[in-house]
Amino acid sequence: MQETRARILDALTEGPVAGPELAERLDVSRAAVWKHVEALREEGFGIASSGEGYALVEFPEFGGATVEYDMDAPFDVEFHDSVPSTNARARELAQEGGDDVVVLADEQTGGRGRLDREWTSPSGGIWLSIVVRPDVPPTHAPAYTLAAAVAVTRVAREAGADARIKWPNDVVVSGASDSKSAPRSDDIERKLAGILTEMEGEADRVSWVVVGVGINANVDPDELPSEANPATLSTEVGYVNRRLFTQRVLEEFDALREDLESVVPAWREYATTLGKRVRVDTPGGEVVGEAVDVEFPGALVVDTGDERVTVTAGDCEHLRPVER
Repeated sequence: MQETRARILDALTEGPVAGPELAERLDVSRAAVWKHVEALREEGFGIASSGEGYALVEFPEFGGATVEYDMDAPFDVEFHDSVPSTNARARELAQEGGDDVVVLADEQTGGRGRLDREWTSPSGGIWLSIVVRPDVPPTHAPAYTLAAAVAVTRVAREAGADARIKWPNDVVVSGASDSKSAPRSDDIERKLAGILTEMEGEADRVSWVVVGVGINANVDPDELPSEANPATLSTEVGYVNRRLFTQRVLEEFDALREDLESVVPAWREYATTLGKRVRVDTPGGEVVGEAVDVEFPGALVVDTGDERVTVTAGDCEHLRPVER
């Protein structure tokens, strides 16, 4: 957020402040104060004027400026009420040289997940894509998927959801569904969020990474496809403040990307895949066995009984244990 506008909001949270006093505090003209106040109003901040001065009477629930304000992470946020795909827009920004930019939307109309699967993104969710330019080799890019999964999981758990991570890119909760159309079983892992990471680079370095994150926040589960076994934060823990939730996800992601070596241990802490019997469809064929570990930057190690296979990419299905 522009520094002067952030300082105006800081001042107004303390109570009504007269325009001349604001101008003196900020060392700007009264006309400049008025222009910044009008810009904040256009961003959705409710700023009233009275004989006592300006007063902040309403904070927007969601939006670019409201997420940027008081966030402990260095991202600029481009907000859309509706956009076909935050990842597509983020790729455009990346190709234009963007860095530390977040594309955030209330709704996506053409979202896609892994393998170009449709990702339903109704209003009320948190749909965002982060553009970063890390100084790492392309082989390290999968660590950013894990970092995003850890960030979402931590914040969902702060909100009260028993969130876990299913390799490679799903945040899930277990238990019966509240949806009328989805199956009901305590054994089912229901998808709360997904991550899709895209990258462009050369042989020895990354040019940019786009980390797309889709979170079923304040969404009716019946608006989501039942075959995905969806979960939403609103049904797990009740209505969540999307501004604060988004800020915390970006803050956690920012901290993790600064220490990539910490990502895998953190991922293991929340993993639901490790210790389970799995079937992974990979480009080289099917791998079935027990998931025993994940290695940097995100490869799954599967013990087939005959050997240990390291899987770098694939669709993972959790299987029932073999009866002995």
